[in-house]
Amino acid sequence: MAQRLLLTGAAGNIGRDLRIRLAAHCQALRVSDAADVGPARPGEECVTARLEDAQAMDQLLAGVDAVVHMGGVPEERSFESILAANIVGLRNLYEAARRHGVRRLVVASSLHVTGFYRQDEVIDASVPPRPDGYYAISKLYGENLGRYYFDRFGIETVSLRIGSYRVEPLTRRELSSWISADDMERLVLASLRAPVVGHTIVYGVSANTSSWWDNRSAQHLGYQPQDDASAHAARLNALEPTLDLNNPATVFQGGLFVLNEPL
Repeated sequence: MAQRLLLTGAAGNIGRDLRIRLAAHCQALRVSDAADVGPARPGEECVTARLEDAQAMDQLLAGVDAVVHMGGVPEERSFESILAANIVGLRNLYEAARRHGVRRLVVASSLHVTGFYRQDEVIDASVPPRPDGYYAISKLYGENLGRYYFDRFGIETVSLRIGSYRVEPLTRRELSSWISADDMERLVLASLRAPVVGHTIVYGVSANTSSWWDNRSAQHLGYQPQDDASAHAARLNALEPTLDLNNPATVFQGGLFVLNEPL
């Protein structure tokens, strides 16, 4: 594992949990966000930095062995805000990684890259993208950027198409898309520890019986999810006993994201 690991987006929903969990797996954990992440804990370095600030990213990546990138705009917003953080900002991060010789990044992508596939389909990472909004397009850009930096500079990336990250699934749809906090930790650690990843795309999902996603093409990561949303099926199916198949949010994997109007 890395001696000094950088976690971006440490003030976000996933980042706050990973901050606690990753500290045991590196000599030093550098945590960063555009928002204040609070005081440094033992073994931590805290840096407030914006992704769109290229100079700040260059300083942030200095002395780092590997990166877990959970930073950026985490939802559908205006194109301008997504452009700054998720597109310009991610390019700044990769350029800083290249200059400082960082060899492995684990980057948050999203299920929404394939959000316009139907919920009655099972897909893998080889299918053509079908993004469901500007946010999804920015995540697709990130996957392609990671592939470019591997092909051109040899920087390895695992792009995580993260599903529904919750303590437990909240809706019937999430019986397929849920990923638990424990499985997220397993996925990130597997992505950091695998000997060779090149550029790998993997769906961030637990071992759900009704999953829409086939991760066999990413078996080399050694990710073995342990949790299954089906334990919550009876309760969630009772809450939604019938489905409106005329509602695109019910039909497509992206859920409510497929209904978003451009902002």
